Amino acid sequence: MKLVAGLVASVALFGGTHFLHGGHDGSAAPQTAPSSDYQLTANGDEAGCAVHRGAEISNGLSLLNVAPNCRKLMPGIERVKFWREQADGSVAFSENGVDPIVTFGVADGDGYESYAPAAPLLALNNDSNN
Repeated sequence: MKLVAGLVASVALFGGTHFLHGGHDGSAAPQTAPSSDYQLTANGDEAGCAVHRGAEISNGLSLLNVAPNCRKLMPGIERVKFWREQADGSVAFSENGVDPIVTFGVADGDGYESYAPAAPLLALNNDSNN
């Protein structure tokens, strides 16, 4: 419980600092960030939902915004708030920053495929064309 409270406080502090500086970190060098917009689909269906990876709050842990209609693909996924990138390139979505609800491995191309839980099979593809 203390971990969650500490994590929430860290996020609030980071957000407040970022807001006070007008969203700029003060460096003069331009930063190139990978696209943070993704399309989540299930079982190869064309219909999907939007997923947005937000600001990094610690090493490998970022805020995550999942559209409410993602619930149609996997009930409960709409509650996730964090994206955790592992050293092997896999990505886990969690509600508390620790316990994964769904875990993705790197797929061919520019995206990820879920491997836990086994069903439904979810694909997370970079949505940089929008």
